[in-house]
Amino acid sequence: MRATGYVRADRANGRRDAFVASANNLIERSRAGLRARIEQALDGRQYAGVIVALVVGDQRGIGQSDWQVFNRTGIGHLVSISGLHITMVAGLFAWVAHTSWRHSFFTGAQLPLLLPAQKVAALVGAVSALLYVLLAGFGVPAQRTLYMLIVVAVALWCNRLSDFSHVLCTALGVVVVIDPWAVLWPGFWLSFGAVAVIVYATAGRTTARPARTRTGTEQSGWERSDRDHSSLDQPPGTPATRMLVWLKQWWPALKLGAHTQYAVTLGLLPLTMLLFSQVSLISPVANAVAIPLISLVITPLALAGSMLPSVLGTPLLVLAHWLVEWLAACLAWFSGLRYAVWTAPAPPWWLFCFAMFGTLWLLAPRGWPVRWLGLATWIPLLAAQSTHPAPGRMTVTAFDVGQGMALLVETSSHRLLYDTGPTYGPDSNAGGRVLVPYLRARGIARLDGVVVSHSDVDHAGGALTVLDNVRADWVLSSLAPGHPIARAARQHVSCAAGQQWTWDGVLFEVLHPLAASRSDAAIKSNARSCVLRITASGKSVLLAGDIEATQEARLVQQEGGRLRADVLLAPHHGSGTSSTPAFLQAVLPQAAIFQVGHRNRYGHPKKEVYQRYGDLGIERLRTDRTGALTIEVGASIEIRRFRYTDARYWHDQP
Repeated sequence: MRATGYVRADRANGRRDAFVASANNLIERSRAGLRARIEQALDGRQYAGVIVALVVGDQRGIGQSDWQVFNRTGIGHLVSISGLHITMVAGLFAWVAHTSWRHSFFTGAQLPLLLPAQKVAALVGAVSALLYVLLAGFGVPAQRTLYMLIVVAVALWCNRLSDFSHVLCTALGVVVVIDPWAVLWPGFWLSFGAVAVIVYATAGRTTARPARTRTGTEQSGWERSDRDHSSLDQPPGTPATRMLVWLKQWWPALKLGAHTQYAVTLGLLPLTMLLFSQVSLISPVANAVAIPLISLVITPLALAGSMLPSVLGTPLLVLAHWLVEWLAACLAWFSGLRYAVWTAPAPPWWLFCFAMFGTLWLLAPRGWPVRWLGLATWIPLLAAQSTHPAPGRMTVTAFDVGQGMALLVETSSHRLLYDTGPTYGPDSNAGGRVLVPYLRARGIARLDGVVVSHSDVDHAGGALTVLDNVRADWVLSSLAPGHPIARAARQHVSCAAGQQWTWDGVLFEVLHPLAASRSDAAIKSNARSCVLRITASGKSVLLAGDIEATQEARLVQQEGGRLRADVLLAPHHGSGTSSTPAFLQAVLPQAAIFQVGHRNRYGHPKKEVYQRYGDLGIERLRTDRTGALTIEVGASIEIRRFRYTDARYWHDQP
């Protein structure tokens, strides 16, 4: 975000018009109208946001807790306007157009003699798909489906046979040409990858096998029952007979559908691990329930309910919402199973390619030798363990969370999170946007402890999200016992000077606040910040929270020479009320970390304070310029800057 703006309250400032006519504004007005209608019909209902997402593709109304359940069960791709929904709508309109044209709209005209019904159906299907995709917000999965339908329609109108792989590649090329940045979205790779896997895994399986004469002993039970009802225990026409006939008719489709789900689940496993560092083990079962219910029942009800008059539409929307409630309860049960999700560190590129090769081997056509060996390539992918420092050493990661603090301290077998970053908005914080994805990518499913230095939102904003997604054994903070974070913790301990513990030869010491300060309500939250000193191999890191001049003076007086540290987390982000000369002289670090947001509104770090560090020869590291920082502490200190080691061309040069 390069700039923000606002409208001043002034006589000359006023709305010129409620609506400016344009194609884009008309589409957005239509989407907003449908959203408002659904929200009015489902006012106060928990899953109204899901119905809105299924109709207009707007997912903002779905809560983070619901997304967690949907993602753990692997059905997140259904909670929007997916390619399957667009194909279903396009197919419905194409079928109506084809039937009506063939019967000349029930008149005496011979319209099929003027234009074949297949071409009319293709045109109507493509146009209806275009309108639906515009209504859906033109996301990548929707674009992929639209372009594939258009390619098929154009080929049909040009009397050309279109191979499915050609259709897929053409759609992919069109998406990339129109929106080159689409390749940065996981949905791009998952959407096209899923279709590519289906094409690869079902090649040659959808064509009918040539018939041959078989003896009576070779004929299947389906054929014998269809040929001779007398072989059944019940007479012809009974429910059992009709069920057998129905199964015979639908068995190939059911078998193909099951094979397709099997292929997609296995085929996307390496890509899912690469993008999300986890895979849903319960996904095949959850999708077997959710796909038919959402695609064939809930979505049609939601679409019809949003289009029909309120008298007819509201009951349909309520029924669709009731079905979503039932499905959500079922998915919540699936999500709560102990082994619903498998997590592992994000694989390097060579391991991903190796696993992908094995997956293609596994999904090869029948007759391919020892296909099951493809499973062996998954072992290093799924069994990988997260890295950790050697005993007696530690690694500190200072995250780029904007204007806030969040650091991960790792020893040989323990991990501690110091602060959890800021809140960005009502449903967005550093915990969900930065910390949890990072921990998952590293394969870290458990934290030994979390320190929340104080209650300010730039330090505690992501705590609840972290505690909801990652198991934390305890929380150490200066928060009141009734604070929501303290209540959410498995075990909450108030930090106080004098507390200390040792992990893997690394010493952790709490230097501030004093235990007596808990009962003083006049003390500001900054002054209560938990100050932590961590020592490994004779080197120390001092995490100072948001303490200010008064607290710094007390630490200098109390600790004296023991306050010396090699790396300092600049107090209060380098504000003008902290980092006093006496404090910096006592600590005299080799490097100082300023966790600040780009062009933050507080002006941190203050120019004179920043210069003060430079005058003392302290290396100054700003996360708004270097990105995340990784500090390896052992016999020496090594610092890696993310924007140096993993530079992207759109980054500002550090």
